[in-house]
This record gives sequence, structure tokens and C-alpha cells, in this order.
Amino acid sequence: MLSSERKRSFRAIGHNLKPVVTIADNGITEGVVEETRRALDDHELIKVKFAIGDRDARRAVIAELCGISKAELVQTIGKVALIYKAAKEPSPRLSNILRQHG
Repeated sequence: MLSSERKRSFRAIGHNLKPVVTIADNGITEGVVEETRRALDDHELIKVKFAIGDRDARRAVIAELCGISKAELVQTIGKVALIYKAAKEPSPRLSNILRQHG
């Protein structure tokens, strides 16, 4: 679990990020899972856009994606979720965390 202090720090970093994955009405596909895992491995902190109108359905899909990718939800604003997963070997060049704090 992320501390509220870490979440605050990640939200500040996430403010300037653009969504790198978009999930639409067809939900979580294998391609979406692979792209999310790759983005998390590279960047650790990513934004995912959920083009799903129903709020409860969107919440369920966000929770499902976090579960599948073993990521932690930092925050949601509207249809965008900010999620985090520590990389085994973060790249100083790619990690959104290291680039901000490095």
C-alpha cells in the first residue's frame, strides 16, 4: 500500500502525464493487459483512459485492470486513472518516478 504522502507525490508527477493506454467498451482485452504491463514496467506510474460512460462499470474495470496488472490505483479523475507499479529494475531514462525525483 502506498502512503498518503507517496500518493500525493505521485499525483503531482501524474498531473503532467498523458494517458498511455485507452480502454473502451470492449473492456480489458489481452492486448490492453500487455500494453498496460509494458507501460508499467517502463514508466512505473501511468495514466489509463477509460472510455466507458457508466461510472460503476468504469470503477469495476479500473479495479479489474489494477488486479490483473498488480498495480495500485493512485487516483481517478473523471475517466482517467493514475496507476503505479514499482519496476523490478527501473530505468532512469523511462521511469516517471526516477525522472521526476532523480
